[in-house]
Amino acid sequence: MRDQIHAAWRFFLSVFKHNWELSDYPVVIREHEVDPTLAGTRLKQHRYTASIVNWWVITGGGETEREALQELEKSLANARVERARAHKNLPRPGSHVPIEYASRQRVSAHSELAEDFIHRVLNLEWAWISDESSLWDFHGDENNEALVARIKEIYGVDVSDIQAAKLSEILERIATQRQNNVVND
Repeated sequence: MRDQIHAAWRFFLSVFKHNWELSDYPVVIREHEVDPTLAGTRLKQHRYTASIVNWWVITGGGETEREALQELEKSLANARVERARAHKNLPRPGSHVPIEYASRQRVSAHSELAEDFIHRVLNLEWAWISDESSLWDFHGDENNEALVARIKEIYGVDVSDIQAAKLSEILERIATQRQNNVVND
């Protein structure tokens, strides 16, 4: 409730200016316990996270509150650049910003294969994947070698050269290889 009152106040104050900085937004900082089982993995945990109230995708993390705020400032700057490219303004401080999901167009073109991939490669019952999803999203290892090897074993396709390890590109390569095998048979 307190965060929403703070957001409403920031919304009111934002009416008097048009170029908002981080200090114009309602910010909340939270402290978290660090999970010792993740120590030594590539997954970075932060003791503190800072986020903008009602705009949860803009966050920053750090070992101190100050570091978390500095990272939040960078996230806001990146959002400003991305939105400018899309000819959009930053949301007004305090306003509710809905979550925007990445496109699924490329993944949906191979929906049956994607379902099979989720079960057989990722060993999951279910997963929501977008065109921006990557192998990196589904493990904490230092590299993708185990999943790349599993893809090669299951589908007979080498995807080790797909740098970003995007699932949409991997699915397209598997589908293309399947089509080529059908044509050559």
